[in-house]
Amino acid sequence: MNVHFIAIGGAAMHNLALALHSKGMKVTGSDDVIFEPSKSRLNNCGLLPLDLGWHPDKITNEIDAVVLGMHAKRDNPELLKAQDLGLKIYSYPEFLYEQSKHKTRVVIGGSHGKTTITAMILHVLNYHNIEVDYMVGAQLDGFDVMVKLTDEADFIVLEGDEYLSSPIDRRPKFHLYQPNIALLSGIAWDHINVFPTFENYLEQFQIFVDSITHGGSITFNSEDQHVKNIVEQSENQVRKFPYCTPEHSIESGVTYIDTEEGPLPLEVFGAHNLNNIAGSKWICQQMGVDEADFYEAISSFSGASKRLEKLVSNSKCVVYKDFAHSPSKVKATTDAIKAQYPSRKLVACLELHTYSSLDSEFLSQYKGTLDAADQAVVFYSPHSVEIKKLKSVSKEQIESAFKRNDLIIYTNADDFKKFIISLDYDNKSVVLMSSGSYGGLDFDTIKKLIN
Repeated sequence: MNVHFIAIGGAAMHNLALALHSKGMKVTGSDDVIFEPSKSRLNNCGLLPLDLGWHPDKITNEIDAVVLGMHAKRDNPELLKAQDLGLKIYSYPEFLYEQSKHKTRVVIGGSHGKTTITAMILHVLNYHNIEVDYMVGAQLDGFDVMVKLTDEADFIVLEGDEYLSSPIDRRPKFHLYQPNIALLSGIAWDHINVFPTFENYLEQFQIFVDSITHGGSITFNSEDQHVKNIVEQSENQVRKFPYCTPEHSIESGVTYIDTEEGPLPLEVFGAHNLNNIAGSKWICQQMGVDEADFYEAISSFSGASKRLEKLVSNSKCVVYKDFAHSPSKVKATTDAIKAQYPSRKLVACLELHTYSSLDSEFLSQYKGTLDAADQAVVFYSPHSVEIKKLKSVSKEQIESAFKRNDLIIYTNADDFKKFIISLDYDNKSVVLMSSGSYGGLDFDTIKKLIN
């Protein structure tokens, strides 16, 4: 099979390209910009385009399938050529479904937690040498790639993203997978540039639950009222398995989960991660892993990349960075670190970077999210607001949104960096939260300061 990728350099796209290359398919691709690690990975497999840019001459009738990435535009010259030739054009999730429609598809959905839950499931299966295909949105310890496709595996585990499938397919990705086994972790309004109302956003999850194959199952977080309502009201003929945060305790900075064999120490912490463990246990059991084997494996799970990742620590302080950017994730992360280190002062730093977080009307969703912090800091770049063509956001609006009179706000990257470098780290827990780069903050500098 000859497959061409339009926008091959994306995190998800290049991993799918590598997976197809490993299956022996002929893979080509184009992109106008390719960053690391995509660049090196593609180059190592001979898949890196010789010239950046879009080249319609690459599109011929010899191509069996075109996979279109979100980075491309509707008027992309290669896409237009493929349409003129009548080639089969797939979105990323559409092609994944085609490659897995004869397998048992396990899809993990939700506004938050889906990457971590997917990672937990894969960690447990890998621990017990159970081979499965998968697609996950972060690089995981012990896994070379983020996408694995084989002819042998009976199961495929897919992280189900609710964002759009492609520039010409406006359906959310997780609507296309038709899961046999599904999980829904939680719902909190996101992607407001695509789903302008919360009701419209909720509808996408209703469609997801209704897309589960008849006789399949939905494992759902019963502590989330929106999730509970959608699952219980669905008329889809599937089995419904609720889960909730398990009993646990924290001793000397270590979280223990209660099991039938007694308290089990964990590498991860936070109520949200314990909730994620409960959901992943249900899924693993449906995939043939019993409870005892699940707990044996999950005790060594240390987290997905960029999710509550420990940067550096010593006897007096600890510094984490986290991909948290939406209100629900920011609150969960901040609360988790305060609960884990209650005797230390918590400094929580959040960069407002995404389209939603910089929208003046959406800002109110952040009310109370940093309340657990002893010192709360918000950094955003007015230039980013301009680039996204949003209304300007004032410091007063941000202070009002978070409902903290003592909120420290930075709009200049250098000033924010100076704050981080000059911070007194004695008896502190510090967390840096963003899906961006914190204005180019050098994490190695922080490590040197602590060490």
